[in-house]
Amino acid sequence: MQTTSLRPSRLIASLAAAIATSLLAGPGQALAAASSPQTPASSVAPVTISPLPGTPDASPKTQISFLGIPESEISDVSVVGSSSGSHSGHLEAYASAHGASFLPSKGFVQGEHVTVSAMVGPSGQRRRVSSYFTVARLFHYAFPPPSARPSSDADDQSFVSAPGVQTPTVDVTVHSPKASPGDIFFGSNSGSAAWGPTIINEKGQLVWFHEVPQGDHAMDFKVAEYEGKPVLVWWQGYIPPIGLGFGEDEIYNDSYQHVATIKAGNGYQADLHEVLLRPQGSAFITAYSLVDADTVAEGGFNNGGLADAVLQEVDVKTGLVMFEWHAYGHVPLNESYSKASSSHGWPFDFFHMNSVSMDPSGDGNFLISSRNMRAGYEINHLTGQILWHLGGKKSSFTMGPGTRTAYQHDIQWQPDHTITIFDNGGSPPIHKESRALRERIDFKTKAVQLVSVFNHQPPLSAESQGDVQVLSDGDTFVGWGQEPFFSEFGPKGEVLFSAHLPTGSSSYRAFRFPWSGTPSEPPRVAIQSGSGGALNVFASWNGATAVSSWRVLGGASKGHLGEIATTPLTSFQTETAVHTKDTLLAVQALGKSGEVLGTSATAKR
Repeated sequence: MQTTSLRPSRLIASLAAAIATSLLAGPGQALAAASSPQTPASSVAPVTISPLPGTPDASPKTQISFLGIPESEISDVSVVGSSSGSHSGHLEAYASAHGASFLPSKGFVQGEHVTVSAMVGPSGQRRRVSSYFTVARLFHYAFPPPSARPSSDADDQSFVSAPGVQTPTVDVTVHSPKASPGDIFFGSNSGSAAWGPTIINEKGQLVWFHEVPQGDHAMDFKVAEYEGKPVLVWWQGYIPPIGLGFGEDEIYNDSYQHVATIKAGNGYQADLHEVLLRPQGSAFITAYSLVDADTVAEGGFNNGGLADAVLQEVDVKTGLVMFEWHAYGHVPLNESYSKASSSHGWPFDFFHMNSVSMDPSGDGNFLISSRNMRAGYEINHLTGQILWHLGGKKSSFTMGPGTRTAYQHDIQWQPDHTITIFDNGGSPPIHKESRALRERIDFKTKAVQLVSVFNHQPPLSAESQGDVQVLSDGDTFVGWGQEPFFSEFGPKGEVLFSAHLPTGSSSYRAFRFPWSGTPSEPPRVAIQSGSGGALNVFASWNGATAVSSWRVLGGASKGHLGEIATTPLTSFQTETAVHTKDTLLAVQALGKSGEVLGTSATAKR
């Protein structure tokens, strides 16, 4: 299958050339004196059209996104493919921002060029905007079936009262009273019979576990905000051997009820690396498109496979794509530190986007991390143009001692305009150990300075994954990714908290958040015969955070149950030995003041 001979980086060269070097004057500054088909000079708000101008590999199932102006001010939309001709369709408005997507009635033809135009603006100020893109030629990759999980593991913990919960044990080795309060959030994805998002407390005891279906993983599990309320969000899906994710993102409330599913648009599936909920109700998610491309210069083939990193902003309520950015066409393939595979069936992962972070300036621009470019890129949210490079082969700044990273993960803006990075250091190995870094860009001198560095003792080398989280009190929490460790560091680098999963486990990322959960389902009870004629009563409530003690109830009928015993909460599951002749038993979860939080169903002895 033949591809266009024009290198995609040249397709957008005219737009990139409009970016002035004055953009390096400070973080988050908008384009100076630059206009494009989507942002003409006008007093009317600019409109961003996605696929962005010059995109070389848009999906055949793409919608046309108009972001920045109300749907009522968009009219006379024209979409014409060089092979498929004129496309009819309809507009659907976004719930979280001004704008709408034009949904074509039919798909596009692979390899064709598409032109887009529309009239935008209020009456008396209407103007025509236009854009263009090329439709990808899709690459066929043979997806193997998911790997089977182990049937059991010696390091797993299980619970009589919660038979569906099976998680790896967590050993806490350092727990200073100066450590930040809050629970720890990570995805359990290896070394255990059950996989899924997991919450543990500061003692390493399980708080909540949600098993994902066989064949799925759970990644990027954290607390976020949606519609003004705290929620749990994570990615869930299939990870083939090429190391990219194909799935969707889930949102659950503090009662552990499903709120929404975020799916990638335009025919893609959400990738595992990032889901970033925004306050107004949209989400940035990563995705990957497998396309044909000329990778001969990178050691591949004329029509070799390319894994293009795609960033979408999705309107959560409607599922519409508001904005879409492709690495291919914005970053030349030869800036990658990776090489194309000699196997024609293996796509070249030249970029590997693994984090997204909003600029603290509040201008909508964002910073992405590219593992295989060993660089971060600040992206203009209006035009999609790269404002500057942090590291890599063509850094916009002089990198000071200790600031260069290798195959890093999780570059994040901080409110004080410093940047944190989890520097994996490999693989292949470039640095002797993985590090958590904090850096500052001096935009006047165009230099990057190292603010702080945190290392694990003994040293760890995580080939993949990992994150750095700055907590509200200034401490730094580090998930060591492929290495099964979590650490919290004080301002002077002192270790305030350290814990680890069993050998062979990994967490993708690990976070610490204050969390309060009240499950919608009732507590669970189980009974076993004990010694000396006693009954052992097991009580648990998956996800409950306010339980202080458990009350055991007994009686001859459901309507006549009385208190038998009360036992302080010990861990995820609390065991109480009782001597009773009652035929029915139940448990009640009690709060700090003895109030009843929940009551289980009854169980027969």
